[in-house]
Amino acid sequence: MRVSSIAARLAIAFAVASAAVSTLAGGALYLFECAELDRHVRQEILGRFVIVERMVQSNRDATQWSALTAKLKDFTPADGTLRFLFDGASPPYRFGDDFLGAARMNGPSEGFGTAEYEGQQFTTLAKWLPAAGERPAVRFIIAYAATNTRASQAMLAAGIVVVSLVAVLTIGALGWWIARRGLAPVDHLSDHARRLGEGDMTRRLPARDLPCELAGLVLAFNAALDRLQRSYVQLSTFNSDVAHELRTPLGNLIGETEVALTRPRSSEDLAAVLRSNLEELARLRSIVNDMLFLARADQGDVAANLVEASLAEECRRTADFMEVLFDEAGMTLRIEGEARARIERSLFGRALTNLLDNAVRHGKPGTVSVILEEREHDAVVTVRSPGQAIEENKLSRIFDRFYRADASRTDSADSHGLGLAIVSAVAQMHGGTVFARTGHEVNEIGLTLSRRTLHAKQREVPEGRTPHLSTLDPVPRTE
Repeated sequence: MRVSSIAARLAIAFAVASAAVSTLAGGALYLFECAELDRHVRQEILGRFVIVERMVQSNRDATQWSALTAKLKDFTPADGTLRFLFDGASPPYRFGDDFLGAARMNGPSEGFGTAEYEGQQFTTLAKWLPAAGERPAVRFIIAYAATNTRASQAMLAAGIVVVSLVAVLTIGALGWWIARRGLAPVDHLSDHARRLGEGDMTRRLPARDLPCELAGLVLAFNAALDRLQRSYVQLSTFNSDVAHELRTPLGNLIGETEVALTRPRSSEDLAAVLRSNLEELARLRSIVNDMLFLARADQGDVAANLVEASLAEECRRTADFMEVLFDEAGMTLRIEGEARARIERSLFGRALTNLLDNAVRHGKPGTVSVILEEREHDAVVTVRSPGQAIEENKLSRIFDRFYRADASRTDSADSHGLGLAIVSAVAQMHGGTVFARTGHEVNEIGLTLSRRTLHAKQREVPEGRTPHLSTLDPVPRTE
């Protein structure tokens, strides 16, 4: 039978433990008391034996022997629990023939032994007494019935069993009561936990006046609820942003198609509509692909095809590809420093392209620098561009999905706000982080890449990675 109550489990555990201890203690006490009772019996037998022995040694003829045996008959209890016996070669000097003839004696001829007579157990003490005068040598035996001793031992055993059972039941009941009192805070927390999420996600478990064993658990649980609430808010915002981003191209597609169907069109007009629709479909595909990529990153996907590469060389390859965009924006691109890391080239190129595209979109004409640095465990890639300082509340959100610092979304036709979110995902897939800093007329946005050997199926993606956001200061280490 499976016991589901912790209090009942503890009560049973207390009872079992007390039963084990009581059994050991009771058994040891019983053996000790039995040994003590046997010792007292032997001392009593030995004391009587010494007295009678002195009387026998002073006996030297038949007349004295008759007087001695008469006294011994007077000393013998009517219930036969104590017997004085003499065994020898001469019949006149034998005493207690009925016992000697019928009893089964066990033990040595001299010293302590046992005997069985008429269903009773006797403890015996025997000794050969030398001849004196007319009296020949005789073997003197005292037999003491162990009935009283055995009864005492049985009563002792029964008392130990009864006391042990009472102790086990009492300890079990007290254990259950103590456990219930000790687990009362858990029941209190359970009541609060059942009310969590009932239309209010800000509710938390009470963390005051709790035992130290529960305080840490409650704090950790409340922290998990905080993260869950933030994730829920982010998910709600994300769903709203997704709906907004998909609604625009879908609305364009529907609108242009409806206009095209209002009247007959030439093949050239229909081709123009199809070309326009194709652009919107390509935009939709780009959004869906980016969302699928971010979903993979959220599920713990890591960079798999890692190769040792020069980041400066990768940056120059991306710079050549984006040269036209920089020329149109009146910007120049400069690559400073060198760093090597194990990267997946396609992912790194995608992240760097997004960083440079962000610098072109939101920067001012001037020089954009890609600064490469090697640290002990990380390679740092920083894109520094001239531009207006980013407000602190916006700086903390630039890596959010679908977030645009420009609230009017004037550039929504060309960008859907996932560029820097993809940079963050790429950094995470390489065991790194992202960071953003702002200063007077200059902004720095970048990522770090772990220089340790990464294995896609063995490395665990660090949990709780968050962007590092600050004003312009030294790039943080991510060790």
